[in-house]
Amino acid sequence: MSSEGGSDDHVVSLRDVEVHFESDSGLFGFGGDADVVKAVDGVSLDVPENDIVALVGESGCGKTTLGKTAIGVQRPTGGSVHYEGQDVWKAKDREGDVSIPHEEIRQSLQIIHQDPGASLNPNKTVQHTLSAPLRIRKPGMDTFERRDRIHEMLSRVGMEPPDDYAKRFPHQLSGGEKQRVALIRALLMNPDLILADEAVSALDVSLRIDMMDLMLELQDEFGTSFLFISHNLSNASYIAGKADGRIGIMYLGELVEIGPIDEVLGNPQHPYTRALMWATPNLDPDIEDPPDSPLRRIDVPDPRNPPSGCRFHTRCPEAREVCTTESPDLYADGASDAEAACFRVLDDHEYWDSPELDEEGDDRTDLVDESDHGGLADGAAE
Repeated sequence: MSSEGGSDDHVVSLRDVEVHFESDSGLFGFGGDADVVKAVDGVSLDVPENDIVALVGESGCGKTTLGKTAIGVQRPTGGSVHYEGQDVWKAKDREGDVSIPHEEIRQSLQIIHQDPGASLNPNKTVQHTLSAPLRIRKPGMDTFERRDRIHEMLSRVGMEPPDDYAKRFPHQLSGGEKQRVALIRALLMNPDLILADEAVSALDVSLRIDMMDLMLELQDEFGTSFLFISHNLSNASYIAGKADGRIGIMYLGELVEIGPIDEVLGNPQHPYTRALMWATPNLDPDIEDPPDSPLRRIDVPDPRNPPSGCRFHTRCPEAREVCTTESPDLYADGASDAEAACFRVLDDHEYWDSPELDEEGDDRTDLVDESDHGGLADGAAE
């Protein structure tokens, strides 16, 4: 971790970030007290230069909200977000000494959405869409130079012949081609970080690997970093593994495990990470699936009323009494670069002397059986 306020060695640094939303609980939104949804609750995260960090978790875990906060789209309700040492929101509000203008920060932090079609103007050609970032970043380019640069990029991503694709409208492109145009548009801004929010989940399985490989190739060429958001552990492990990056596991607004891909998935320390691996088919065909579910319960608690203590304790087969009252920090066992928010990482924690939870009414056989295998991943489709 870097020091408070971030580091110039990191593109983006988040410290104790909170993003809390209010939602009305009354009928049709009237007459009820406002419930607070803690979408992100006390997360610290660094994204180094020219690196990939993949975030994984079930639907509603807060990974997309955290990603949008990291690129300055979502204002946090607590904590701080720094871009190369500059507080993003102080730059936005022009507070104090601003070393990097907010306009420059926004240009340097880009996003690729799950549905690229929704972010492409249906009335504009590919040429027109891709000219916009060049006008911003390269105002001295003339029309012919922009055309040549766009054709070069279209060829680079396999859209041949480029002059034909440049004249097309979004409805004349396939889903994979739209995503390539969205990727080119982001890269033409010469960004330091791109948030890829479920950027391959809408593609056919056969196209996902091609798209992730293309992202990795262009990352090397442009020297950018990626914050890759996915509900699919296989996708996240593939791109982070190929880039020798890190993978982070989120649960109910918290980061519960993070580290190098081989350490997190090779020797997972948090029970939720093991549950995600169990629910992900064919993650590693050489490893046999565990015979029993690594979950006490399959259902996810209401984020408006998360469990006390460790938020995973209601589903965790390893939970003890102390887990119901104390919330673990991210701990390292000293033997790896990974960290996990679980008391079991510490050999001398009171967890080991704490009574086991009474499982009356919580038997796994009553709540999770073999037919639920994969249900964890299926339920994480957002």
